[in-house]
Amino acid sequence: MTVHEAANRHGNDKVADVVVRSSRDDDVNAMVAIYLHHIRVGVDASGSYGFDAPQLTDLKQRRKNMQKRRLPHLVAERAGTVVGYAYAVLFRKRPAYRYVVKHSIYVHSDHLHSGIGRLLLPKLIDACAASGYRQMIGYIDASNCPSIQLHEALGFRQVGYLPSIGFKFGHWTDSVIMQRSLGPGATSQPDMWL
Repeated sequence: MTVHEAANRHGNDKVADVVVRSSRDDDVNAMVAIYLHHIRVGVDASGSYGFDAPQLTDLKQRRKNMQKRRLPHLVAERAGTVVGYAYAVLFRKRPAYRYVVKHSIYVHSDHLHSGIGRLLLPKLIDACAASGYRQMIGYIDASNCPSIQLHEALGFRQVGYLPSIGFKFGHWTDSVIMQRSLGPGATSQPDMWL
């Protein structure tokens, strides 16, 4: 059973009409709008504490680079509207870390706490595992309890805590580092193609 199938055993009628698919260039405007909301009004869930909006051309180029490395870039779509997105990037650029990814998930402010992240994250996990990656890491703002609980429910465990690592809106914030194995994890040698 895949992570996605396990997550859906609980059933969630709120997201029955949501489709998760690979992102396309014409999704970029919606993704930027979702991201802008998070950087303007809150500490974003990934703990990156961004301040600047990405340029549309930069985001399109990043998507293409991710596709070349078999890294997933997904959107959740409801009635033709992008309501969230998720992606994975290499954890570090050095060759020894080529089997490890870190991920981010962003949900439209009108759809927070409606199960969109619970749809995106399992699909992202399954896609990374299918591409041969062996570990997934997430940085989460320590005050984002729903995100931490979602990650725990999907097999992540806390492996680190970074106190007072971010400063935004006049106060210091902490980050939790969470990790889970993908596929066979560290139980066997990885494929050498990555």
